[in-house]
Amino acid sequence: MAIRQAVKKPVMVDFMEWTGGEQRTMFEFLGGDPERYMVADGENFYIDHSKVAGGLMIKTLEGEHKASIGDMIIKGVKGEFYPCKPDIFALTYDIKEG
Repeated sequence: MAIRQAVKKPVMVDFMEWTGGEQRTMFEFLGGDPERYMVADGENFYIDHSKVAGGLMIKTLEGEHKASIGDMIIKGVKGEFYPCKPDIFALTYDIKEG
């Protein structure tokens, strides 16, 4: 089998930087029920400060992933969420302003 190459299709994604603050905004971005804001989990995430600083754990299609403070939390093309390190994000995405 020969090595082949492909170019990633341009896809617009929504994202937020996880700062450890703005928890309500992140909670709503991750699909949390606004009526249940003070709970520590939702369909796509949960909070566990013993696992990672900031406590945000993302439930991805591949399993649970720690979201470190400074990571970009991306909503994928099928509505899934996943964390991305800032350096990888900068190499992969151009931020659309406006």
